[in-house]
Amino acid sequence: MTAALPPQPWMQDPATKAVMTALANAGGSPRFVGGCVRDTLVGRAVADIDIATPLTPPAVIAALEAADLRAVPTGIEHGTVTAISGRRPFEVTTLRRDVETDGRRAVVAFTTDWAEDAQRRDFRLNALYLDPEGRLYDPTGGGVADAHAGRIVFVGDAETRIREDYLRTLRFFRFLAWYGRGEPDAVALAACARLKDGLAGLSGERVSKEFLKLLAAKDPMPSLRLMQDSGILAVLLTGMDRLDRLESLIGLGQADPELRLAALARNPEAMAAAITRLRLSNAQAGRLEAALADKAPGLESPAVRAAIYRLGAQAVRDRIILAWAEHPKADARPRRAALDIAKSWSPPRLPVGGADAQALGIAPGPALGKALAAVEQWWIGEDFAPTREMLLERLATEARAAL
Repeated sequence: MTAALPPQPWMQDPATKAVMTALANAGGSPRFVGGCVRDTLVGRAVADIDIATPLTPPAVIAALEAADLRAVPTGIEHGTVTAISGRRPFEVTTLRRDVETDGRRAVVAFTTDWAEDAQRRDFRLNALYLDPEGRLYDPTGGGVADAHAGRIVFVGDAETRIREDYLRTLRFFRFLAWYGRGEPDAVALAACARLKDGLAGLSGERVSKEFLKLLAAKDPMPSLRLMQDSGILAVLLTGMDRLDRLESLIGLGQADPELRLAALARNPEAMAAAITRLRLSNAQAGRLEAALADKAPGLESPAVRAAIYRLGAQAVRDRIILAWAEHPKADARPRRAALDIAKSWSPPRLPVGGADAQALGIAPGPALGKALAAVEQWWIGEDFAPTREMLLERLATEARAAL
C-alpha cells in the first residue's frame, strides 16, 4: 500500500458513491480496480469504472437492490454484475482465482484474497486497487512503478499468463500502444512471439475488439511493427500488412480505427478475409468493402459530387483519404477541397420519376427504366444543374425514342 491519492472527481461522483456505499453497507469492502486506477495514476481521463469486492455475485445483487440500484448479471459465471447508477454502468466483480483455463476461457472460483485476485490479472499496472478513501494497493509490487514508467509487464510468468488466455498477446500490444514508453519488456515480447499461434483459436469478436482499440491509439505503429517483425500480425490477419500506408494515413491526421484497418489491407481480398475473421458488423463490413472496392474518384468538384450521389459520402471520403495515403506528398489542396465537398454536400433526389414517364406515354417496363436511367445519367453529367422542367423535356425526348 502506498500513500493515499487525493480525492478524484470520478470517485466523488454521486453515482459512483452510491454503488460503493451499497457494497460497503453489505460488508463488501469494495475497491476500484484496473483501468480507472491506472489512468488516474498516469493523469488520463477515466472512462469506465470497475469495482472489485469479496462479496459473491448473489450478495452483490442483493446489496445493489437493497440500495434501489439496478443489478444486471452480465457475466455472472465469471463473477461480474453490472450496477446501474445515475444511468451509468459500473462493473462489479467478485475476487476470483482461475481453476481451469484453455487459452480462450477460464473456469473461476471466488475468493476473499485480494492477492489471489491480483495474480490472475494480465499486467501489473492493471492489478492495482484503490479504496474509497484513496488508499492505493499494489499486490504485485510493480504496478505503480510500471504505470509511471510506461512498462507493460505480465503479472508473474508471462508464458503462464498467455496460456491462460491467448488474447493477452494482443492485449500486450494494445497496452503497449496506449501506455508504453521506451523499449518493450523483452520477456513479455519473447513469450508473445513463442505463443503467437494461440491467437488463431480466439473468437473474432474478442480479437476485433482488442485490435480496433489498438488501432485507435494515437500512434499504434511501434506496436504493429513489433507484431509484424515477430510474425504475430500474419497469424492474426493474413494480408493486413500495409504498414507503410497506415503510417501515411496517421501522418495525415486520420484517427478513425476502421479507416486505419482499411489502410492495412493489401487488397480487397485481404480486407474481405479480415472482415470474416473479425466478425465485423454489416455496417462495418459495408464501409470497409466500399472503401477498397475501386479507385478514388477524380478530385474535380463535379466528379466528387457524382461519386457521392452513386456511392455515398462515406465511401467517397474513405477512398480519397486512402488514395492520399498512397501518395502522401501529393498536393493537399484539391484533396482537402474534395473532402470538404464530401463533408458538406448532400445529394439531391432526381426530380422526375416513373409517373412522369408514364404521363409521356412510356408503359411500365424496361423501356421506362431505360429512359429514366438515361435522363438521370444526363442530369449527373450536368452536375445536377438541370431543373425539373429541363429534365421533363429530356424525358420527353427519351419517350419519343422509346415509342
